[in-house]
Amino acid sequence: MNLCKLKTVLFDLDGTLLDTAPDLCHALNKLLEQEGYEPVDLEEVRQVASDGTKGLLALGMDIDPSHPSYQCYRDDFLKFYQQHLSAQTKLFSGMDIVLDHLEEQGIQWGVVTNKPTALTKNLLEDLNLHNRAACVIGANCTSRIKPYPDSLLLACEITRSSPRECVYIGDAERDIEAAKYAGMRSIAALYGYLRQNSAPEYWHADYYIDQPKDILFWVEKQRSCCLM
Repeated sequence: MNLCKLKTVLFDLDGTLLDTAPDLCHALNKLLEQEGYEPVDLEEVRQVASDGTKGLLALGMDIDPSHPSYQCYRDDFLKFYQQHLSAQTKLFSGMDIVLDHLEEQGIQWGVVTNKPTALTKNLLEDLNLHNRAACVIGANCTSRIKPYPDSLLLACEITRSSPRECVYIGDAERDIEAAKYAGMRSIAALYGYLRQNSAPEYWHADYYIDQPKDILFWVEKQRSCCLM
């Protein structure tokens, strides 16, 4: 990758760009209350939030998509979530500075997520981020989702960037795998929604960050290398 030509920074959404866990927890507990299950706490939700509805229903109800009522539960969960989509969700601390800096440097940023596309767009609109993003790619935009590279390659098309001009940042192994398959650099967000047994050191990301502001160190490091 010619790092002098870094053109686009792509973010996973839940657990990387946005701290969505509080609103996901609220929606899950509304569903659990409706169905007579015990509530779960926020820290439990943080560990599985990157796995989407599948991970959340497994946590709260111990079911998977083979369960006969899975689709009904999924629909009810998404209904509750839509009603409480952005009540507590916010950018991770320091991410506002990162986005401002990227824009000031003429570097595009976008979102590539396995979250349903409509929810993703609504959430970014609620937070006044949608018009700033160079692309917003959700689960419905391609036939295959991460870890397949399709959504990342679509982001390249929309932003008119080659994979070599992009970096993808995520908090799950599937994010790093998708970046590698797409031919992009990858950054693992260790501040995100990692399970206790995630072992991110084995993901073989190109870079690891403990907080959003570390992204700026990475960007400046690439520029410095180019000037040498």
